[in-house]
Amino acid sequence: MTTSHDNIQDADSRDTTEGRVYTVTGGDWDTVLEDAIHDERIVINLGPQHPSTHGVLRLVLELEGETVTQARSVIGYLHTGIEKNCEYRTWTQGVTFVTRMDYLAPLSNEAAYCLAVEKLLGIEAPRRAQVIRVLLLEINRISSHLVALATGGMELGSLTAMTAGFREREEALHLLEFITGLRMNHAFIRPGGVAQDLPDGYETKVREFLQVMNKRLPDYDKLLTGQPIWRNRLKGVGYLPVDACLALGVTGPILRSAGLGWDLRKTEPYLGYEEYDFEVPTSPDADSFARYLLRVEEIHQSLRIINQALKKLEPGPVMVEDQKVAWPAKLTIGPDGMGNSLEHVRKIMGQSMESLIHHFKLVTEGFKVPAGQVYVPVESPRGELGYHLVSDGGTRPVRVHVREPSFVNLQSMPAMSEGGMVADVIAAVASIDPVMGGCDR
Repeated sequence: MTTSHDNIQDADSRDTTEGRVYTVTGGDWDTVLEDAIHDERIVINLGPQHPSTHGVLRLVLELEGETVTQARSVIGYLHTGIEKNCEYRTWTQGVTFVTRMDYLAPLSNEAAYCLAVEKLLGIEAPRRAQVIRVLLLEINRISSHLVALATGGMELGSLTAMTAGFREREEALHLLEFITGLRMNHAFIRPGGVAQDLPDGYETKVREFLQVMNKRLPDYDKLLTGQPIWRNRLKGVGYLPVDACLALGVTGPILRSAGLGWDLRKTEPYLGYEEYDFEVPTSPDADSFARYLLRVEEIHQSLRIINQALKKLEPGPVMVEDQKVAWPAKLTIGPDGMGNSLEHVRKIMGQSMESLIHHFKLVTEGFKVPAGQVYVPVESPRGELGYHLVSDGGTRPVRVHVREPSFVNLQSMPAMSEGGMVADVIAAVASIDPVMGGCDR
């Protein structure tokens, strides 16, 4: 049976179980299909596990064809309750929790937390400890940006970018392991300073790292920057102008890719960053390609800071001498921070019972922090990482709340993705570089 355009509605409404077959002649079938497509919305789950998010994220996308009409993020799959757990630990033990939030930038969390505790205590870490912190933070920034480049490349099909990025990251992690004893989750930065001084041969190791990175970084320009497929996949994708960034509270490389050079190391310096000579790269393009270029340039700037930090290292203590906060001076602190070497405990027992008692009380009870509340931000690889601490004068925090950049920046995902293609959502999320351990915490 053949039906015309005039009776197509009647034909479609009949019971098809009778075995009738309808055909449409001319251009009528195209019209029917076009109407049907415009009336349909497909909802899909992208996730809940997706490698470019460095964790477990679920994206619920509403599609019209391959165009994203609505995008929503569902978080909480990696929730660990770290903020709440800190309320049941001493101020020093809290470091071992916060370092596990953004596990790609653990030292940024340690530094921000300890700076907040020190502000409540009214103390400042010794100069050598501050320079060591800067040194570690910039090495950590490099390793984090390399993961962003590697996983972003992997998501877009550039496996060579992934292998190269993780190869260089291994160099950074080997160096961090040499200095702190651990590749990740170091708990090396402590209230009042750092756990221990730099090991012998540190300068040689750091300079070898600088040499390797300066040699290999230009390869990324050869591999990706001028590569037509890479450029076409990123240029104009994930667009977010500066006014949208400010409205959403977005910081870090996303904000700087929109043209605003907001970097807390420059605008609100901490740890003596005002003494270091480095640039804050920006771009007016506000897209995923601009964020890629910024992260590569920020690696170059971090290498500059590391080189300057080596020159600023002078002999001196790495922990405050306040006996209410620091370990006893006669007790060498082990890599675990507990100072549990039997040899040193025996030594201190024979020389100073007071120091032994002090050490015991610091380990079991912790030190008291004056009542009050503070907020201290630092510039993590993903943006402004701020710690709001509340103390009632005891040995444990009453409240630890974190302004985590991955959580805030993830709000920009719908603005970057809606109106674009499904494939571009991957590039946009990768350019945000969220770490779900920090987002969910």
